[in-house]
Amino acid sequence: MDLLDDLVDRSLRGEAPDREQALALLTTSDDDLIDVIAAAGKVRRRFFGNRVKLNFLVNLKSGLCPEDCSYCSQRLGSQAEVLKYSWITSDEVAANVERAVAGGARRVCLVASGRGPSRRDVERVAEMIGEVKAGHPGVEVCACLGLLTDGQAERLRAAGADAYNHNLNTAESNYAEICTTHDFADRVDTVTKAKEGGLSPCSGAIFGMGESDEQIVEVALALRDLRPDSVPINFLIPFDGTPLRGRWELTPQRCLRILALYRFMFPDVEVRVAGGREIHLRSLQPLALHLANSIFLGDYLTSEGQAGHADLEMIADAGFTVEGAEEPAPDGERHEAVAVRRRGPGTSLPANA
Repeated sequence: MDLLDDLVDRSLRGEAPDREQALALLTTSDDDLIDVIAAAGKVRRRFFGNRVKLNFLVNLKSGLCPEDCSYCSQRLGSQAEVLKYSWITSDEVAANVERAVAGGARRVCLVASGRGPSRRDVERVAEMIGEVKAGHPGVEVCACLGLLTDGQAERLRAAGADAYNHNLNTAESNYAEICTTHDFADRVDTVTKAKEGGLSPCSGAIFGMGESDEQIVEVALALRDLRPDSVPINFLIPFDGTPLRGRWELTPQRCLRILALYRFMFPDVEVRVAGGREIHLRSLQPLALHLANSIFLGDYLTSEGQAGHADLEMIADAGFTVEGAEEPAPDGERHEAVAVRRRGPGTSLPANA
């Protein structure tokens, strides 16, 4: 297809598809899906080879959020049956990190529900970050604490944080349909604050919330303007007890086309297939590895993911390698094909924050 050849050429030069090309890609037929994956896979291999980066979520504080994001099981008024707890201890964080490193994770994401952190919250997380770095200096630490105010990104960076996650989630034209307690500009402002504060910006989106093809492209272009270093792609988990319960509008093929588009949009940036991959891609999950170069290991915030050992087996069976597995582990640590399953406080049960 001339479209795919042009997309590959542009991406290898570091250029994004134009709006018309992006829309055309999303409307390709299922008969052309393998060609789409092969084309985007060329870009993925050029910049990332056959490496897959593993990330691990630690849920520091769960539920009882004052925001009303429609997709979220922790939202204001949620009736979803999820764990609710206040801050876990540093020891619980350390235990989770130990399991993450044993499973091969290169990045640990420390996540807390809420509109945004107070000064006391930032200091609490800063202490946790320092302890993680002291025990595992080679592990990247990403914080995800909600909307930031002035100076908070700088404090997290000084504590040793490497990155900050704050997803745009959907297009600006669609934002009022999923949230009323903050707006799209608030999210852009937080990603900007994180970047200006010295943190690597991590920002992506959630799909399956009724957005149009045009809005999928709109949020991709908005993300390109922000120049994130990593882009998590989530697929809606329609929790019972939330306004989007029962919304099942994605197919595995559509998910793969969305991932292909974001690979073309972000050719040399970490694209992470995140929450919802197991239930929407199902048996086609391995094909996503030809598009995304990063996944979460094990569970998410309030939902179970695939068992850690199954993730590692999938990566190996598809012909990929875990990033860092070829390097000697520090302090005699050994990467093991462990089943990363957590229960109770600290459970990283989508990365839909």
